Amino acid sequence: MGKKRKSDMRIERPVSAGGVVYRKGPGGIEILLCGHIDPQMWVFPKGTPEPGESLEETAVREVIEETGLEVVIETRIASIQYWFVWEAVKNFKTVHFYLMSPVGGSTDRHDPEFDMVQWFPAEEARAALTHDNEVKIFHKALSIIAQIETAGAQRC
Repeated sequence: MGKKRKSDMRIERPVSAGGVVYRKGPGGIEILLCGHIDPQMWVFPKGTPEPGESLEETAVREVIEETGLEVVIETRIASIQYWFVWEAVKNFKTVHFYLMSPVGGSTDRHDPEFDMVQWFPAEEARAALTHDNEVKIFHKALSIIAQIETAGAQRC
């Protein structure tokens, strides 16, 4: 018997949730990214639900753990889906993303899953993101942020 062909592999459908955390900095909107040094990679914080946890609860918990920041959800952004193979299992993963703002904490308290947690000016964040599907989430998040700012300016 040889190696399993991809078409013969079991398929699983894992789900994760995470967030795009933003703030207004001196030069405009800043986005928080989590990074690895080797290989270099920048991504949004996300993770797997614990039993009985909603997607929103998962997103907030994972962002708190991975970034060290206390956050609140402002709104849902969108979901992404992608295939990957892990330990001879094909996975079709769905990740749900939420727009979040920080309300406390410190990036100095992030967990060891990532080497770095850093704020980037929006355009630098876009350029730093490793995965194209997260770049799409980034653009949707910026569009929502612009709508929020426009609505806030109209109320003043």
